Amino acid sequence: MVYFPDSYLDDLIREDAPYGDETSTLLGIEDQPGMVVGAPKVTGVVSGVSVAAKLCRREGLKATEHVKDGDRVEAGTPVLTLEGTASQLHLVYKTAQRLMETCSGIAGRTRQMVDAAQSVNPNCQVALTRKHFPGAKLLSLYAILTGGGVFHRAGLSESILVFDQHRVFLSDPFKAVHDAKLKSPERRITVEVATGEEGLAYFEAGADVIQCEKFSTDDLKAFVDAVRAKYPAGKILAAGGINGSNASEFAATGVDAIVTTWPYFAQPFDIKMRFKAL
Repeated sequence: MVYFPDSYLDDLIREDAPYGDETSTLLGIEDQPGMVVGAPKVTGVVSGVSVAAKLCRREGLKATEHVKDGDRVEAGTPVLTLEGTASQLHLVYKTAQRLMETCSGIAGRTRQMVDAAQSVNPNCQVALTRKHFPGAKLLSLYAILTGGGVFHRAGLSESILVFDQHRVFLSDPFKAVHDAKLKSPERRITVEVATGEEGLAYFEAGADVIQCEKFSTDDLKAFVDAVRAKYPAGKILAAGGINGSNASEFAATGVDAIVTTWPYFAQPFDIKMRFKAL
């Protein structure tokens, strides 16, 4: 699972309260004991609860997690309880709330796509791209995993994916892919293509994975059949405009994974944080 260093969590607190909480200080409530209970307003998948709890513990709060990230919970079910002083609670509760709401939105959409895809193709993975909002990588990747998805690419440093934007600089892109495989034989090379003929040619050149960009489902099925017959070890990804409403159609073609950014644009999951003085 994704690791969240203490420095990352401290930066989240510092971003919202670099000089403390002026309101709590002026009202004189800083040391009064209190409790906050977080519960969703609607039924759905929750994510980010463990990260929110870790964040709150950094400020000295007692944080009790009532569910596991990735669980589907009913509306009104407590997911996180915080206990501490009013100053501690006000310093971090809003950041914790927004963290859980955003992660849960992404995880819920991811789970929707996973369920749709695997209902017709149990081995089909839902792979999310690196097109998350800049600066939100750790939380986005965490939400993906808790929703049942996988990373398409965590970043540029851990994967090889050849696009048209690379090929414009190559006089012979097929030879370049062949040579890249010789230079890094233990790494998988993925190439994005626009036609089945192009995909077969790149498999011949040494590509391990072909990403089919905006293929129709009929063309995609024909390509899958051709690859299974000639390159049985080859992996096939479907990409381009895939979302919750059409995930099952693309998965049904027999691809190994569908590539998407759709979950990143989910509406945040509404979680109510109720305060109580103790």
